[in-house]
Amino acid sequence: MGFQELWATYGSMYLMAWTVTMKMALISYVSATLLGCIVSIMRISPIYPLRLTGDAYVHIFRNIPAISLLVIVVYALPNLKIILPYDACVMVTAALIGAAFASENIMTGINTIALGQIEAARSLGFTFMQSLRAVILPQALRSCVLPMTNLLIALILTTAIASQVPLVPQELTGLVSYINTRAVGGVAAFAISAFGYVSASIVVAYAGNKLDRMVRIKR
Repeated sequence: MGFQELWATYGSMYLMAWTVTMKMALISYVSATLLGCIVSIMRISPIYPLRLTGDAYVHIFRNIPAISLLVIVVYALPNLKIILPYDACVMVTAALIGAAFASENIMTGINTIALGQIEAARSLGFTFMQSLRAVILPQALRSCVLPMTNLLIALILTTAIASQVPLVPQELTGLVSYINTRAVGGVAAFAISAFGYVSASIVVAYAGNKLDRMVRIKR
């Protein structure tokens, strides 16, 4: 099946799959960023059990293959009386793994802050949470725009784990599996899907670079 025939037959499904892929990636990214901030705060907390828990989270979830975690989420949550749609399971999986890498990115940003600024905040009587809001997090987030941009691109690609159920063509890679179970899409089917990923990644990278130039801290 050639490109023209493939697009004529499945073009609308490709557009829908691309939209679903972006939706899942964005929801996963926002969730991963928020959870990553919480984990990072735990890792620099003056309370030792919180620091230990935050570090453990990162070490565990950044070393679990996405497919393995997806299987756990899909089959373990129902035992806890939590039943989620399949796409929600994919987003939960991506967010849990993404949060570990988001925390590492944020910690890198925190490490760029001069110790003198934190000590100055303490000398002014700032509490730990006040220092976080006024000094630490604003600078850390501005310093890790590019790594967080790369995380978004990675999560766009991670949504491909949804293709583990090929009869549900929700996202780009799943659609390729769906097509190849019904016709000989061949390389063309993969090429169109790959173009969808590449085009999204280029736009995200451009936007991330532009944002980084706008908010970068001049040192």
